[in-house]
Amino acid sequence: MKGSSLCSLGAKVILASSTDENQPPENLIDGNNDTFWMSTGMFPQEFIIRFAEPTHIGVVAMDSYNVKSLKIEKNTSDMVSHFEAVGEKEFEPTEGHLQSNTILLNGISATHLRFIITSGYDHFVSVHGVSVES
Repeated sequence: MKGSSLCSLGAKVILASSTDENQPPENLIDGNNDTFWMSTGMFPQEFIIRFAEPTHIGVVAMDSYNVKSLKIEKNTSDMVSHFEAVGEKEFEPTEGHLQSNTILLNGISATHLRFIITSGYDHFVSVHGVSVES
């Protein structure tokens, strides 16, 4: 899936804990790091991405600002319930440039991924892109 936006592959953001009409959740998967989704403060913040079909995922890449701690959970059914933890990562702070992080998921299969930002380096965080590789 590298090189394609998740949006162009039929993925959708079906839930985001914060919304702003100027930075909608769809920006998370549009493949453009100049657009972004921004939290409205307080933690945890989360968003859920639904894939068009069950998807094999080895690595998740995320570009962001001010994210400190992230958990990723997966679901393998059509219903958005019963998630199980598959990864977590502490991000290093950056000044003036994006945090680019990868999280190894060891070849899981998922229909939904839930991203839970449990803490940040500021009251607000932004996520500029999420991508997956098999």
